[in-house]
Amino acid sequence: MVLHVPVLKDEVLQFLAVRPDGLYVDGTFGRGGHSRAILGQLGPLGRLLALDRDPEAVAVARELQAEDSRFRIVHSAYSALGDVLAAEGLAGCLAGILLDVGVSSPQLEDPARGFAFRATGPLDMRMDPGNGISAADWLNAADEAEIAAVLWRFGEERSARKITRAIAEARAVEPIRTTTQLAGIIEGVVRGEPGRHPATRTFQAIRIHINRELDELEAVLPAARSGLAVGGRLVVISFHSLEDRLVKRFLRDHARVDPALRTLPVVPASALPDLVLLTTRAVRANEAEVARNPRSRSAVLRAAEKQR
Repeated sequence: MVLHVPVLKDEVLQFLAVRPDGLYVDGTFGRGGHSRAILGQLGPLGRLLALDRDPEAVAVARELQAEDSRFRIVHSAYSALGDVLAAEGLAGCLAGILLDVGVSSPQLEDPARGFAFRATGPLDMRMDPGNGISAADWLNAADEAEIAAVLWRFGEERSARKITRAIAEARAVEPIRTTTQLAGIIEGVVRGEPGRHPATRTFQAIRIHINRELDELEAVLPAARSGLAVGGRLVVISFHSLEDRLVKRFLRDHARVDPALRTLPVVPASALPDLVLLTTRAVRANEAEVARNPRSRSAVLRAAEKQR
């Protein structure tokens, strides 16, 4: 098996500052690149718990679980992190949590998963194909206003209405069922930016909507903060501005005194920050990593440590 190349691996290890006997969570196992790097830093008493909602990722993780008793996988979306930690008795005990947010390279590279527009495959896009509605079923049933809103909100697609009209006209003739079918409809009405396929933003938007990716991220961040022990670290990698804005705002808000109370002579303990920022600016891949792994070009890492 060819191992997936994890983005910002050295930076992840740097900001997690892995302790040999620590308890860690990889909230997005993927194909295990980051998990293996963390395990490489752990001693015999260290433990790593991983989550993933993709059954294919879970299958790979179970092979690792069979090889290494320090590692365990849970088939779950990371939005359920709080429940998982409570069930495991780990709430408030973790030395570090890693979240590598968004779609993984193996998902993008497999035409059968329906994430990519350059190869023909079923228009699915679900990270867990056993749950929820497929992209095709949604696209063929949703009204035009909903589709346009999704393309604008999650893809920041300026031609959202034009693309939506073309989709509506096409599906009136026959259902849209494949990735290249949708990509061809988009190519017929808009031009791509230099170096970017015209369907890029639309596919991103539909994927985010189908998988409720921003909702998942909003749910996991408070659970991760609560799951950390004092001195524990949260490291988040995101790949587009919508995700990064959520992460940046969350970490900032919990690393400063509540603005409504900071002018009081005595600030209540409940208003004091419980995180300290480890990254004041976004951390990005260096030129060497981008040359080795072009996907890392859009990766942004932010990190914080729990201080109380």
